[in-house]
Amino acid sequence: MLLVLLGVAIPPLRAQSVRAITLDEAIILARTGSVDAAVALNQLKTAYWEYRTFRADLLPEVNLDATLPSYRKSYNAYQQSDGSYTFVRNNYLQLNGELSVSQNIWLTGGKLSLNTSLDFMRQLSSPRSSRYMSIPIALTLSQPVFGTNHVRWNRRIAPVRYAEARARFISETEQVAMTAITHYFNLLMAREQVKIAEQNLANSEKLYEVAIAKRGMGKISENDLLQLELNVLDARSDLTSKSSDMKNCMFRLRSFLGLSDDVEIEPVVPGDIPGGKVIYADILDRALVNNAFSRNIRRRQLEADYEVAKARGNMREITLYAQIGFTGTSDALQGAYNPLKDNQVVQLGLKVPLLDWGKRRGKVKLAQSNRDVVESRLRQERLDFSQDIFVLVERFNNQREQVAIAAKADEIAARRYFTNVETFMIGKLSTLDLNDSQIKTDEARRHYINQLFQYWYYYYQLRSITLTDPGTGRLITVDMDKL
Repeated sequence: MLLVLLGVAIPPLRAQSVRAITLDEAIILARTGSVDAAVALNQLKTAYWEYRTFRADLLPEVNLDATLPSYRKSYNAYQQSDGSYTFVRNNYLQLNGELSVSQNIWLTGGKLSLNTSLDFMRQLSSPRSSRYMSIPIALTLSQPVFGTNHVRWNRRIAPVRYAEARARFISETEQVAMTAITHYFNLLMAREQVKIAEQNLANSEKLYEVAIAKRGMGKISENDLLQLELNVLDARSDLTSKSSDMKNCMFRLRSFLGLSDDVEIEPVVPGDIPGGKVIYADILDRALVNNAFSRNIRRRQLEADYEVAKARGNMREITLYAQIGFTGTSDALQGAYNPLKDNQVVQLGLKVPLLDWGKRRGKVKLAQSNRDVVESRLRQERLDFSQDIFVLVERFNNQREQVAIAAKADEIAARRYFTNVETFMIGKLSTLDLNDSQIKTDEARRHYINQLFQYWYYYYQLRSITLTDPGTGRLITVDMDKL
């Protein structure tokens, strides 16, 4: 009865569905469902909206600033003509509104704005009164003189930063593919190890049965029989260990691809490998044109120059402020607009250090020194970048031949082991020679899988660096509007 209740209470385990996945399918799933792909996409979105904000700063901005209403009933301190203070009571209602259109001036770094405003105040205590003040139009210019033109520098840096972010996103999607390749081949290798272990166990059990019969006829020694029995035990232990490793690798790949736990992945050994040899000069040119590295170098150089320009601009601060327009005031709304009077303001601010003990000049020297350090690092990074590409090209060009050699060696080792098993059956091969043949066969298979992994990893590493297909040279693009 208890077992029946337990059977009802415990839900049945879900059966795992086997899903065969090719390498291309795993890469597609990784690019759409992995956490790494989502992080790369969010970083691109952040860069996109930063660039949109920069572009918006270059366009006219329309603002409405209004207080509707402001009511005050309080006491404030008031200084009388004899110097003494008293408190006066305020009781008034105030409304004001201002509409402005402002535009950054790209050429000079100043700001030009066009404003119109209306203020209304009503005195609520005796004697009651109302007043209007209008500024129908006012043109205002705020212009730093001899300072840093931040707008111009941002126009130079922001597009480079956004282009760097776009190139980095494409490169990171290829790196997601590289991570998927690593997990895929780890599972593929683990599954091959399990298949090898299963085959070795089956062969060991079969050979042990034959050896028992031969021992009964006195054709093999007791030592050889015991050795074959040990082989069976070792094969069983190895199969258990390899099965556990395969489950771990499957969990990692399944988690990375965003698949559910009830899916058992069956990786497929890739067949033909694409492309031929690549040329170092061609790959380097593609990388320098398309990769985020070149944009990163350019951006950091511009940012270092910008810091020097800001330090020099801060040595002296001169700001010109000018406003021209009309204003009017009256007890009635119509009278606040007719007649109008001139409203002009011109202000020139000057801040020049007379004695700062070399502080500002020291900041300029510091910025210049930092720029020199950045330039030195950039030169070294360019050399390292070129060297890394040269090594990668050499490895990729050699890897195709390595795969072909490994495939041939795997085929020969498998045929040799099959022949040795048959030879052992008729008693013309020792146990030690048979074990050595089995080990060589296993090693050849593992080596072939590993060489395939190296080829595909190098292949997508070239894609990540050049943002082009190594074989066709086709540019890898992403529809930013859809993203």
